[in-house]
Amino acid sequence: MVKIHADFTVETTPTKPIEGQKPGTSGIRKKTKVFMEGTYLANFVQSVFNTLQEENVPVQGGTLVVSGDGRFWNPEAIQIIIKMAFAAGVARVWCGTNGLLSTPATSAVIRMRGGKGYEPFGGFICSASHNPGGIDDDFGIKYNCENGGPAPEKLTNKMLEWTAKITELKSCSKLPDFDLSKPELYELPGGKFVEIFDCVSDHLAVLKNCFDFEGIKKLIAHPQFSMTYDSMCGVQGPYALRVFEKELGAPPGTCKNATPLPDFGGPSSAWHGHADPNLTYAVELVKEMGLNKEGNKVETGKAIPCFGAAADGDADRNMICGAQFFVSPSDSLAMIVANADLIPQFKSGLKGCARSMPTSAALDLVAKKKNIPCFEVPTGWKFFGNLMDSGTSYFPGKETYTPFICGEESFGTGADHVREKDGMWAVMAWLQILAKKTEAAGKLVSVEDVANAHWKEYGRNYYARYDYEGVDKAKAEEMFAAMEAQVGQLVGKEFQGGLKIKINDMFEYVDPVDGSISKKQGLRFIFEDNSRIIFRLSGTGVAGATVRLYLEKYEPPTGDLTQHQFEVVKPLAAIALELSKLSSYTGRDAPTVIT
Repeated sequence: MVKIHADFTVETTPTKPIEGQKPGTSGIRKKTKVFMEGTYLANFVQSVFNTLQEENVPVQGGTLVVSGDGRFWNPEAIQIIIKMAFAAGVARVWCGTNGLLSTPATSAVIRMRGGKGYEPFGGFICSASHNPGGIDDDFGIKYNCENGGPAPEKLTNKMLEWTAKITELKSCSKLPDFDLSKPELYELPGGKFVEIFDCVSDHLAVLKNCFDFEGIKKLIAHPQFSMTYDSMCGVQGPYALRVFEKELGAPPGTCKNATPLPDFGGPSSAWHGHADPNLTYAVELVKEMGLNKEGNKVETGKAIPCFGAAADGDADRNMICGAQFFVSPSDSLAMIVANADLIPQFKSGLKGCARSMPTSAALDLVAKKKNIPCFEVPTGWKFFGNLMDSGTSYFPGKETYTPFICGEESFGTGADHVREKDGMWAVMAWLQILAKKTEAAGKLVSVEDVANAHWKEYGRNYYARYDYEGVDKAKAEEMFAAMEAQVGQLVGKEFQGGLKIKINDMFEYVDPVDGSISKKQGLRFIFEDNSRIIFRLSGTGVAGATVRLYLEKYEPPTGDLTQHQFEVVKPLAAIALELSKLSSYTGRDAPTVIT
């Protein structure tokens, strides 16, 4: 323990509201330089503390978690938050070594660490997730509650109200900066503490409760098995090294790009610092697995690993590949649920599952066969959180849906062990399934084997997402308004190929747990054969707008299950462009990313 004798005076300074601080599904994301200017960060942090105190959250004398994904300006932001936390009355601040905690690890720490009255009331995560990092790129911050999950809308709405009326900031600004580089306990005046702890151990302990590590070790030791894991210079690196190479015995070098960097590798990296695990940006993994950005097979001239995976900047997203084989996020979710009985975490059986609305309906088919409820929710992990907490002390007397698995189309998969999507958990789930199936078969079972068996049983939902990034926001909003004006008016309209619209609406979600209503969650065009076209405006970008177009075509088990998904959905893409007049509004003839 290191005792610090410092001036603990709370200083109050005047401030004025700053526009553009509305928390979205993942907090606030802006250019790094915006956060670095004046009191931008401090205004938001103070607004959060004001909201929590107004809502009688036990900030006074409480414990707060503060960390991030290691992107540029993370260390400086963490020091600012720590000093403001003590001014707000916090007694203990916990921070991961080097200021690092993956987003799922932060949730694990909030939920599992502590005891003896030290349970955290919440935490700040300094991250813009999969967005590029660096002084000229993106920064973000969000607040997670005592359940480890993102703040619900009732809290984020009040945070927004405070950003519009804030007049003063409070900080113990005379405190020195803390050394975050190694585990240490700092004792401050008044019996207050800052604890720097190993950033990996808590999440690792949670994962060990979910999976059979010894069984997975046997798979990794199988003479025919090989794997690769790409952290893309994000926060996942230390976790990957500990889990795969140390705990599970994978050979040195299995974990690629495992050193977290402030710019996630920057412009000189193959992925140009955009740590986003998909076919477009996870360039090195895709090449190593014998694929191209369209998911087609290519020759590498080298031995191709049996299993490959990647993580994004804050490690909540995942990408799964087999040798020359890409698993779409929607299929990955459905296949994990279909094989949940092979995962020790679900030995008592699944009681519920859910998917975000844009995610393909592949999960629905599995849930129906397993006779468990399957929920369709808006995009945003907080909507899954209510379902996970149903029947607990948060929502007593409600139906209980856990054990629970959920996911979204944007490479996010998770379960009720934490209240965030968890990229490492998804990868471990796949390794567990492969390990059990390999043991049962007496021979190595591949990712492609699992996928083919699934499609032969349930059919295949051919699916793709087109992202149009950085489009003019006003034009995008005008396009959406035009489509919304036609809601309900296109039912019965027939298009080339005999596709006839069955449902033409704006998705609205009524939360079955707390009764809250979320409107305008995406435009849906659902056809009589259950093919789907969905449009959404994404809130995760910081410049312009991102139009997301989702396309899905179902093929039954007796149909052709071997086609390339991007080819199958092209006729739907043509209809989508006709319906939206996207090219006219945005000037774009092709998407930025197809996944």
